Amino acid sequence: MEIANINNKSNQLLLGIENLIEQKSRNVAVYLNAEISRLYWSIGNYIITEMQYETYSQHGQQILATLSQQLTEKFGKGYTYSALTRMIKVAEAYNEEMFATVSQTLSWSHFIELVSIEDCTKRMFYQQMCIAEKWSIRTLRQKEDVMLFERTAIAAKPEDIILQTLQETDNTNLSPDLVFKNTYILDFLGLSGYFSEKDLEEAILSQLEKFILELGQGFAFLERQKRIPIDSIDYHLDLLFYHRKLNRLVAIDLKLGKFKPKHKGQMELYLKYLQKHEQQPHENSPIGLLLCSEGNTEHIELLMLGEENIKVAQYLTQLPDKQWFIEKLQKSIAIAQQNVKGLNSNK
Repeated sequence: MEIANINNKSNQLLLGIENLIEQKSRNVAVYLNAEISRLYWSIGNYIITEMQYETYSQHGQQILATLSQQLTEKFGKGYTYSALTRMIKVAEAYNEEMFATVSQTLSWSHFIELVSIEDCTKRMFYQQMCIAEKWSIRTLRQKEDVMLFERTAIAAKPEDIILQTLQETDNTNLSPDLVFKNTYILDFLGLSGYFSEKDLEEAILSQLEKFILELGQGFAFLERQKRIPIDSIDYHLDLLFYHRKLNRLVAIDLKLGKFKPKHKGQMELYLKYLQKHEQQPHENSPIGLLLCSEGNTEHIELLMLGEENIKVAQYLTQLPDKQWFIEKLQKSIAIAQQNVKGLNSNK
């Protein structure tokens, strides 16, 4: 009996100590990662300060090559010419205060990938999303490959609004404009040629995990063909989700063809019903997403300007080339800018 008690107590202590060791090991790993990143930033910053205008000259490149050999001989690998160049680029892109803050969350590999993005606003987007959604370096690269920034609703906003929204983004505060996209790639559904809304819904449900991955982090599926009874008439919402960080219901309606103004009225009715009958006291107001097979940007911009609870997006069952996304984004930005000018001129 006494031996059993000893073993039980020993096992209890072992479990507690194992948890402590694992937790502290993780903390040490995070601390070391941050310290290594800060060291590399400091080296890059020191080189910039000492060499100044010579940094990118031919003479400066020769100095860096020699320095790389000397550092490698003394401290081992990790100080190649390319590595020193990356340290300089990171130090140029991030001042000391900004780097000290961000390096607590992101690895040096994240910084190397981020500084390869020339557009500062785009880089800020991926940086903040890495922090908010805890992306690995692999996930970051995947998001870049599928042009997430160009497809996100916020990309068409004025630059000052984008930057302000990104600066306010963290683990607890996420704007719907960063959650919802203007284009969703549903090439995994295997649909081509003619198909009905029912075919689309069935295909989504059969590939629900992939569909949720395309929607983004934080979505949880609740119901299909959600019954909306109003005045003895039964309406049916195609898909009902919940978003954890937004803390709200997300109503998704699937449409073939282009967005039509009547779709907005229908979604508003669904959202009012959900707000009245389904929304919990601690939740934010429901938000709607109209997924259409064709885009008509100006209709959407004109009708949705100032709206926050209804989003309209195009879905594609085949993956287009990157130029298609760039041209669509440029068109959206041009229309948005024109609408803003129109509003300002009417004030």
